[in-house]
Amino acid sequence: MSFPHRPPQLVVETREIDPIDDLLAFTDPRSPLAWLRRGDGIVGVGRMVAGFEQGGATSIAEAPLSAADTWRALCAEAEVDDPVGLHGTGLVAFGTLVFDSRSAASSRLIVPQAIIGRRDGRSWITRIRAAGVEASVSALDPVPYGPYWSATLGPGALDPEGYQAAVRTALDAIAAGEVEKVVLARDLVGTVPARADLRRLVRALATGYLDTWTFAVDGLIGASPETLVTVSGGEVTARVLAGTIPRGADNEDDDAASFRLVHSGKDLDEHQYAVQSVLDALEPHTTSLRADDEPFALELPNLWHLATDVAGDIADHASALDLVAALHPTAAVAGTPTDAAVEVIRRVEPFDRGRYAGPVGWVDASGDGEWAIALRCAQIGSEPVRGFAESSDTIPVVAHAGAGIVAGSDPETELLETRVKFRPIVDALA
Repeated sequence: MSFPHRPPQLVVETREIDPIDDLLAFTDPRSPLAWLRRGDGIVGVGRMVAGFEQGGATSIAEAPLSAADTWRALCAEAEVDDPVGLHGTGLVAFGTLVFDSRSAASSRLIVPQAIIGRRDGRSWITRIRAAGVEASVSALDPVPYGPYWSATLGPGALDPEGYQAAVRTALDAIAAGEVEKVVLARDLVGTVPARADLRRLVRALATGYLDTWTFAVDGLIGASPETLVTVSGGEVTARVLAGTIPRGADNEDDDAASFRLVHSGKDLDEHQYAVQSVLDALEPHTTSLRADDEPFALELPNLWHLATDVAGDIADHASALDLVAALHPTAAVAGTPTDAAVEVIRRVEPFDRGRYAGPVGWVDASGDGEWAIALRCAQIGSEPVRGFAESSDTIPVVAHAGAGIVAGSDPETELLETRVKFRPIVDALA
């Protein structure tokens, strides 16, 4: 929803509560709303009371009234009582945004009736209602987890052979000077049981990949290692990931894999494109912008990434949503030059990415927030899934994984990289 006239006035009250051990237990088993990392984070409870929706071939930045503008208008009218004052308290919206402005999927900001959070050993509850309406969420109780379940998954519109052919097409575009780098994805499609407790999937990702952002927003569930942008108290930070190698079979092999990655000319070139795209996007909004001189090897359970941390001070009062619009899509998920890379993606990938590789996260009334790139994820229901229709017994699911293609990329090696990147979400679904 957007607000062509006056936005609704919201009444927001945050109070500290006894420590909560398992935030996920309080959110909806069928449609969890969550943002978690190492046990801290926020979860949404109850129906949506306000928000923003933009669907069908209009990007979050190109909308007649952008998500950032809509959010500012909503917050300006809100009455917020927040004595807790932690990152994530007060008025908060969860968000999931499309990758491509031409996507048939929708971008959404969701403000639920209540938010339960935990940070640094402290817990709180925020209740949100329209002015003049009595709060309908009072006492909150955890909901027992449903039984374990598994999904069925198989090749989608781009099978392994088709993906290698797509990589060769991308290499032709690079050789022709059309792009320097392009990120190509492939897909898996399938179903999950209609009555599945989707918190099981969120929990498996959150416990298996502690150093990622685990998210569940409008059916998009995943665990992303890549911070798009974090805004807190006037400072902006980001972590750029580009360049990947699987973990080794033993300590010696693992050390050798990490060494190869940090000395790989191909991966270092790919990484530099991604870092520069972030610096270029943030520079107009910041002062004292800085980045690591050299990337470091980030260790995840199943792979190594080249990583660079970026930080700066916000100079123009930009909110997290303003910076999301400025940053997306980065070279890490699109390519270089960005506009040309997106055109190659549209031409070569035989599917709509939807929200895969788009921004996902949350924003508060002050403009602070945490946003990741939606990677290692699956869209369950809610958005159209190619080739599968929802039935009384099953819900469709689609997952994507991609790899950055530059001059010298090998199609078989890039295919293997996508298999490694599929592993977190495929293992959790299974």
